Amino acid sequence: MNYKLLISTLGSLLIFLGLFMLIPIIFSLYYHDNDILALLLSASITIGTGLIMRYFFKGEGTFTAREGLAIAGLGWLLAAGFGAIPYMIYGTFHNYIDAYFEAMSGFTTTGATVLYPIEAQPHGIIFWRGLTHWLGGMGIIVLVIALLPAIGRGAMQLYKSEVPGPTADRLKPKITHTARLLWIVYAIISAFEVLFLKIAGMSLYDALCHMFATMSTGGFSTRDASVGAFNNPVYDIIIIFFMFISGANFALNYRLIFKGDLKCFFKDPEFKFYTGVVLISTLLVTYNIYAGHIYNTISSALRFASFQVVSIVTTTGFTTADFDKWPDFSRFLLLALMFIGGCAGSTGGAIKNIRILLLIKHGIREIFKLIHPNAVVPIKLGKTVVPDSIMNSVTAFFFLYIGLFTLSTAIMAFLGLDLVTAIASTAATIGNIGPGLAKVGASQNYIHIPYLGKIVLIINMVLGRLEIYTILVLIMPGLWKK
Repeated sequence: MNYKLLISTLGSLLIFLGLFMLIPIIFSLYYHDNDILALLLSASITIGTGLIMRYFFKGEGTFTAREGLAIAGLGWLLAAGFGAIPYMIYGTFHNYIDAYFEAMSGFTTTGATVLYPIEAQPHGIIFWRGLTHWLGGMGIIVLVIALLPAIGRGAMQLYKSEVPGPTADRLKPKITHTARLLWIVYAIISAFEVLFLKIAGMSLYDALCHMFATMSTGGFSTRDASVGAFNNPVYDIIIIFFMFISGANFALNYRLIFKGDLKCFFKDPEFKFYTGVVLISTLLVTYNIYAGHIYNTISSALRFASFQVVSIVTTTGFTTADFDKWPDFSRFLLLALMFIGGCAGSTGGAIKNIRILLLIKHGIREIFKLIHPNAVVPIKLGKTVVPDSIMNSVTAFFFLYIGLFTLSTAIMAFLGLDLVTAIASTAATIGNIGPGLAKVGASQNYIHIPYLGKIVLIINMVLGRLEIYTILVLIMPGLWKK
C-alpha cells in the first residue's frame, strides 16, 4: 500500500469538498440567513485539512487495485465526516451521529433523514444538504478523477471501485476523459431540469435543490412533505421524467446527447427491462389504489402511482403521497422495487436491473438444463454472451446483498423496532432509497431510531452505494500491507 499516495489523494478530495461548501453561502447572503459563518468555518477546516494532507504526504507512484479500493472506501467515509461539520457548527444537530447520518445519507444519495423540521433551517444549510446529493450522485471519486489528470494510469482502479454495476463502461479510451464526460452529461441534464422546473413556476432555489435530489436519485427536499408539499402535477411530471432518465445508464444518456443516438435506448436489454418494470408496476399500483378507493379518479391514481413507482425503483425517495396508507399489495410491490433499483451506470442504488435480469436468465437456463442436461446454453444480453466470470460475480453479489440485508434486519429488530420497520429501514438504506414503511414511512423519518441502529444504517448506506465489496475489503488485513 502506497500510504503517501493514498493520503495525498484523500487530501485533494477534501480540498474539492471544501470549495463546494462555499457555494451555499450565495443563498445564505441572498436570504440574509445566519449560517454564513458556519459554512465559512466548515469550508476552512475542510480545505485546510486537505492542504495539510497534500503538503506533508506528497504522493508518488501509480495506483494499484489496493490504493483504488482504499481511496474509494475511505473517501466516502471521510467526505461524510467533513460534510457533517456545517450541521454541527451551525447547531442543526446536537450530536455527531445524527450529523454524520445526514451527511452520509446525502453523499450516498439515500435520502433518509433525521432532520425535522426541514423548513426551519437556513437556506445555506439546506442547499449544502442538497449539494451533497449531487456530488455523491455521479461519484465524488469520479469527480476527483475528472479534476486530477495527474492520476494517470491509476484512474481505472479508482473508477472501477466506485461506478455501480457488474462492469464499468468506458466512454473514451482514457478513464479521466470518461469521468469528465460523465460529469458533463450529468451537468447538462441537471441544467435542463432546473430550467424546466423554473419555467413551471418553481423558485430557482427550490429548483436547484430538487434537481440535486432528482439527478442523484437522492430524495432530499426543501419541504417536510417532500414534493407533495407543492401539490403541482406539472412539477410531478418533470421530476418523474428526470428521475427515470437518472435511473438509466448514463452511457446511454451520453450517446443521446453527444451522438444523437436515440436508438441505443431501445437496443439496450437492461433499459428495456427497466422500462418494463416501471410500466407494469405503475399499472398494477394504479389499479390497486383506484380499486381500493384511495383516489376517486383513475387520473389521480395514475399520477400518484407513477410518481411513487419511479421514485422508489430509481431509489430517489421523493414522495407525493403517504404510500404507507395504500393497500398491502401496493406497499409490498414498492418494497420489492426497493431491491431492484436503477440500471448499472446510473445514479440509482439497490441490486440493479441488469443483475436481476441476468439472475432471471440464469434461473431459466438451469430449468432448461434439467430437461436437456447435455445442452450448452450461454446466457446472453442481446447478442452478447455473458462470461461465466460475470455471472459468478452477479450471483455472489446477490447473495451477499441478501445476507447483509438479513443480518441488518435482525439487528434492527433486536434493537426494538417492529418487524416491518426493521425490514423497511434496512431495505431503504442498503438500497439508498430513503423512505420505507411503518415508522420510517413516507410521512415519517429516522429521528426515533436508536443511535446504535443509526450506525448500522449508516454502514448500510455506504455499503449500498459502493456495492458492498469496496467497503468490506477495508477490513481485510491484506489490503494494508506495504
